[in-house]
Amino acid sequence: MVKKILKTTALAAALSATFAITAMADVNVTPMKGVQTMQLENKWDKTFKQSDKVEYHKVTFKNRYGFTLVGDLYVPKNAKGKLPAIAVSGPFGAVKEQTSGIYAQTLAERGFVTLAFDGSYTGESSGEPRNIASPEIATEDFSAAVDFLGLQDFVNRDEIGILGICGWGGFALNAALSDTRVKAVAVSTMYDMTKVMGNGYEIDFTPNANGTYDRKPAIDADTRYKMKEAMNMQRWADAEKGEPEHTAANEHLPAPETHTADTPKFVKEYADYYKTPRGYHPRSVNSNTGWSKTTPLAFINMPILQRAAEMRTPALVVHGEKAHSRYFGEEAFQSLGSKNKELYIVPDATHVDLYDNQANKIPYDKFEQFFRANLK
Repeated sequence: MVKKILKTTALAAALSATFAITAMADVNVTPMKGVQTMQLENKWDKTFKQSDKVEYHKVTFKNRYGFTLVGDLYVPKNAKGKLPAIAVSGPFGAVKEQTSGIYAQTLAERGFVTLAFDGSYTGESSGEPRNIASPEIATEDFSAAVDFLGLQDFVNRDEIGILGICGWGGFALNAALSDTRVKAVAVSTMYDMTKVMGNGYEIDFTPNANGTYDRKPAIDADTRYKMKEAMNMQRWADAEKGEPEHTAANEHLPAPETHTADTPKFVKEYADYYKTPRGYHPRSVNSNTGWSKTTPLAFINMPILQRAAEMRTPALVVHGEKAHSRYFGEEAFQSLGSKNKELYIVPDATHVDLYDNQANKIPYDKFEQFFRANLK
């Protein structure tokens, strides 16, 4: 039972002054002082087509823990004056060349300055060892992106919002709770990673005939204790080896060719995105490897959104009608104290339908309307 829970938890975890600029340099990007110099390839290596309506700049910035983060900055072409801006990240285990970049580029086409970034320890961002995560540091990474955006001459620092996707949705809400500079927060197909790692999936893995999922009780304290025992024994192994052990690629997210009749439908949907040309990227944790086996320890013991009732920031929660993760968004929405909040359910959409434009389900009009109304 514990092994099964740990595998499920691992799956959930799937869920300088120098910077590079493309030839399209109509705006001058202000570098952040004291940022570590990094050698970065300046080429278009996204899983989506480059837009001719926006400028693209690769940038570096740092968080307050000293990690250097790498992001893709999208600026509307021929934009004048100071613009509203949005920092975007997610899903958990993805990179900016995947879903967050799709959202960021599309919203830039609609008039916003956007920054899609890799979280600490992942993608092109710094942090050793690789592929570990902390709910505190992930929350801080959003605020670091706000720092960077607010330094730009073409950004109105009083009109900065954040958008979190999948597991980074929970961190976006958490960041909006702590960072009063965030004027609006939106989340799409969100997970609360601390809840899923601590409680397991609170759904039956087999969807109903209409595509929705029934709820089931969270794992109990005894099972959770056994999970912690196993991970702390792993710490002995890591200490003896001198580096953390990671889950194997197919243990973290089984490849399509390994699926059986017992493989949950939503797991197959994840693999159809991350493990195929549709969304595969060589730097993505979910496409290739896995998280460190002890990553869930911090998430189990340090839940986010503890002061959700105190939120004053305008909030938009978007989720798919048939998403296995829908309960995360609905429960987070109910907990938010914001007077200006909205829950928007996308008809007939699954969790992964909101990852890219394949199903044409991402409600960009809704996101644009929300940010235009609240970034002012």
